Amino acid sequence: MTINEWTRALRYQSYDSWSIDYLEKLTQSVQQSTWRMAYHIQPKTGLLNDPNGFSFFNGRWHLFYQAYPFGPVHGLKSWYHLSSTNLIDWQDEGYGLLPDHPMDSHGVYSGTAIAVEDQLLLAYTGNVRDENWERLTYQMGAWMDKNNQIQKINQPLIPAPPAGYTTHFRDPQVIRYADRYLLIIGAQTNQEEGRVLVYQSDTLTDWELLGELQFTDQSLGFMVECPTLVFIDEKPVLIFCPQGMDKNDLAYQNIYPNTYIVGESFDLETLTIHNPSPIQNLDEGFDLYATQGFCAPDGRILSVGWAGLPEIEYPTDREGWAHSLSLIRELSLKDNRLYQQPVKEYENLRQNVQSFNGELSDLTCIKGNQKNTYELEIDLPKATTGTLYLFADQTNKHHLALHFDTKHGKMILDRSQTDEPFAQAFGETRSVDFTANQSLQLQIFADQSICEIFVNNGEKVLTSRVFPTENAHHLFLEGQGGHYEGNIWNLRSAL
Repeated sequence: MTINEWTRALRYQSYDSWSIDYLEKLTQSVQQSTWRMAYHIQPKTGLLNDPNGFSFFNGRWHLFYQAYPFGPVHGLKSWYHLSSTNLIDWQDEGYGLLPDHPMDSHGVYSGTAIAVEDQLLLAYTGNVRDENWERLTYQMGAWMDKNNQIQKINQPLIPAPPAGYTTHFRDPQVIRYADRYLLIIGAQTNQEEGRVLVYQSDTLTDWELLGELQFTDQSLGFMVECPTLVFIDEKPVLIFCPQGMDKNDLAYQNIYPNTYIVGESFDLETLTIHNPSPIQNLDEGFDLYATQGFCAPDGRILSVGWAGLPEIEYPTDREGWAHSLSLIRELSLKDNRLYQQPVKEYENLRQNVQSFNGELSDLTCIKGNQKNTYELEIDLPKATTGTLYLFADQTNKHHLALHFDTKHGKMILDRSQTDEPFAQAFGETRSVDFTANQSLQLQIFADQSICEIFVNNGEKVLTSRVFPTENAHHLFLEGQGGHYEGNIWNLRSAL
């Protein structure tokens, strides 16, 4: 069930004013979708966007996401809460934060969580609109106890943007660093330039502005969203989403990129990331944004992103739902580059392994008409060319094509021949370079309407939504130049 015209009044209607009949019909429409996923986090109804509050507390993993449950649009936002003991099977904990405070009355926007003794601090942006629909933003906090009961802190952590900055001031990340707490936040100057600001506190309630984080001389466009600072092997890694960045400074095709830099060290006194790498795309695919990461108690640096993009319409919109989260990934550094791999826990989803091998030649069917809920590992030798066709129908007329050339170290993901094209204004191909004249290892996760491709143990990653017809479950391979081999597992449901 969908609404033809989403007016402002409708989008910001209170949660308790929606009728039970409407919600039942919306739920029924969503449940009938053939694009619902088996092991990716997705909304029950309506829209999911940024991951929030990814953390470990009281013996469980906690993950929230920004939600608008009444339709596939951006409206009055809340945080929805999930928890897990294994990072793959998630328990529904219901709403975590609702827009029920004078300082978040028009939406609970993105933020993070950090365990502090026997409580979990949730830091988030409260969105408020005045009678002229002018934006006011407050950086808010809430405490969650061991029974998952959440109590908002009445006064804002930061009551207003600092002088010289607009109300585009959001997405706080709170971390522990050098015996104090830091708050990293995205901002926009009065000249409409994107910045990252840093605050510090000893109490978690009184915050002092330290200044702008120094990590590049390049323009970051008109806004920076979702900054996340983590440390891997003691090196600072900043993940962020610059909006409006010049494509001459960074090659990207998505409406807004999800990016990162790696530095040699972090100087808190000067707020400088020293010897930063160039700004690089975090994900080379069509659909990843707002990635959030944190240092887990076991020492791993974990991340998760929104498998979607702002201001883009998706085919599931007409069914009353939109988007999912990505797989959870472990981050590591190699040769000063960020590597991303699916956490090892996903191996527990594997069922019914099928091994295959052969010589690259004419079109060969690797997987027949089974559901698109699988993990594929395939090794392709050096000096080969070919194409892997995912989400293909029986005749291979419609598919998601992955073209590879290991001799020259190039790969192209092409979704121009998929059943439900969308976002074509931003291009229908994405390309990746890797080391030439070397073998190519691919680890691919397919889940009904999403595909995540990990290249050479996470050197590159491509996350893409794809919307096949109900019978487009085939997997074909063609090419020339050598012997291939691999494994494919059916993956169980984890929701």
